[in-house]
Amino acid sequence: PLVFLSTRAAMETKKENKASLSLSTQPLLSKMHGYQGSTYQAVIDIIKREGVLGLYSGLSSSLLGIAVTNGIYYYFYERSKGIIVKSRPGGKGLSTVESIIAGLIAGSATTIISNPIWVIQTSQAVRTMDSSPSLPQPTPGPGKDQRRLGMLETAAHLLSTGGPAVFWRGIGPALVLVANPVLQYTVFEQLKNLLVRRRHARAEKGASAGSLLSDWDFFILGALSKLVATSTTYPYIVVKSRLQAGHAHAERYRSAIDGLRIIVREEGIEGLYKGAGSKLLQSVLTAAILFAGQRRFYEITKQVRESWRGDWDLVKSLLI
Repeated sequence: PLVFLSTRAAMETKKENKASLSLSTQPLLSKMHGYQGSTYQAVIDIIKREGVLGLYSGLSSSLLGIAVTNGIYYYFYERSKGIIVKSRPGGKGLSTVESIIAGLIAGSATTIISNPIWVIQTSQAVRTMDSSPSLPQPTPGPGKDQRRLGMLETAAHLLSTGGPAVFWRGIGPALVLVANPVLQYTVFEQLKNLLVRRRHARAEKGASAGSLLSDWDFFILGALSKLVATSTTYPYIVVKSRLQAGHAHAERYRSAIDGLRIIVREEGIEGLYKGAGSKLLQSVLTAAILFAGQRRFYEITKQVRESWRGDWDLVKSLLI
């Protein structure tokens, strides 16, 4: 729901008019003017108009996007990190510059591969499509003559109206936003290294970095690092969301920088931070849980593998 709220809020401009909106976005965007209050008020308004399920529009594509994005990013980041560490004597942790390099490689690969999924997710979150005879007709609700398309239907609709290139809409600011995970992981690594050094003197000799930090430490470090990253890059998130959704206002953006300039001129500085509250809350909680959970699952997986390896060695010795 927090992703959904921040995405819709990012779509809102001060100069919405029916002629400037395409693909039936007006019914949704006209409702968004009430979202200028608190996140709580926005939630209540959506539930009244669209029901509880309205808060989960685009959930399927969002879940797929999160899985793909994190899978790709972790893979490329750990691979890049491993190559850098092995190339130096001593096997010390990454420096700030090395963390940035590993993050840039991982972030660029993730953005290029996953952008189509986020174009679909953004379209689902902000659009109400007119029902078409060529599409399956759901049971209409009271007073409703419009419906939402599913993930595959949205992809087919985008492909038929914009061609394959539509799935890489907003790729420019999305690549700029590679700085977000770079900042996040750089801040995380440096804070973690600082905390490990402070505790190392009090720890038993030979203790690993992982044993010096608790799940709660990883939770806090993940939250702080994401807070810094998202606060710094949020204006580009607004531009990216508008481009990915095919927002008419974004058709005038010649570049990401030009988009920022137009938003400031027409909407003021606050226009760069539409939906920032719910986005920060969502991002910080997600990152905190992700870092703590990833570490815990990693330890469990390693223990299971070692257990299986021991059992397999026993079986082989018996067979031989």
